Amino acid sequence: MNASQKKANSKTVRFLLLATVLMFGFGYSLVPLYDVFCEITGLNGKTGRIVSADVESKELYDDRLVEVEFVTSVSADLPWDFEPTVEKMLVRPGVETRADFIVKNNANYTLVGNAVPSVAPNAAAKFFNKTECFCFTKQSLEPDQTLTMPVLFVVDPDLPQEVKLLTLGYTFFESLDLASVD
Repeated sequence: MNASQKKANSKTVRFLLLATVLMFGFGYSLVPLYDVFCEITGLNGKTGRIVSADVESKELYDDRLVEVEFVTSVSADLPWDFEPTVEKMLVRPGVETRADFIVKNNANYTLVGNAVPSVAPNAAAKFFNKTECFCFTKQSLEPDQTLTMPVLFVVDPDLPQEVKLLTLGYTFFESLDLASVD
């Protein structure tokens, strides 16, 4: 192998290493970029999070009601029962509303789960804001333990008039990280 070929091989190796580092960095940054994108657009059912004080400061413009339905599911590997206490409710935009969900661990050992929320239609998700939600923390349940978990939410008064129904869905997944239960 002559010197020019060694130089060309060295240049190719450096280029491939640089490309690998750049691809890794791009892949690593996709998750936070996706979260920001979903938060801005409401894509993938990402909802907003506000504090109760912000709710009290908003003016109410009308007396319209929006129907909110609740849908729950549990991943196949998590032996929990999970359901809303009511399937649907009428809410007034701008008013903080509470919905309760009941979860039960049917296993004979402690399990930790995470609830992943979604809102449909996706375009309306940015108008659905939670002030308190069990989805913000991991839930640890002892064997046969049952919990009632509240969600406090506000439908933004700026929700488009043509949206009459919002669906709030939660799916529980088992968390394998037992050390970081909040």
